[in-house]
Amino acid sequence: MKEIAPSTELRKWYHHNPERWNEFKNQYRMELNEKKELILQIQHLEKVHGTITLLFAAKEKEQSQATVLINLLNEIN
Repeated sequence: MKEIAPSTELRKWYHHNPERWNEFKNQYRMELNEKKELILQIQHLEKVHGTITLLFAAKEKEQSQATVLINLLNEIN
């Protein structure tokens, strides 16, 4: 589900710079607000399969797009 990833522009801007983390989180959450159908699909997959696995490529897992997405999904549930 590549469409759920942050935009190319946002990823390039962030470039895993810790000083940009808070702004990245805010911007990515705004992008996710425009992807409600994909969020619903993820929630459905979790209900059907029980567990979902998020794949991402980042050395710092605490400051990654997956962390933002997981936090959003946890808030919704």
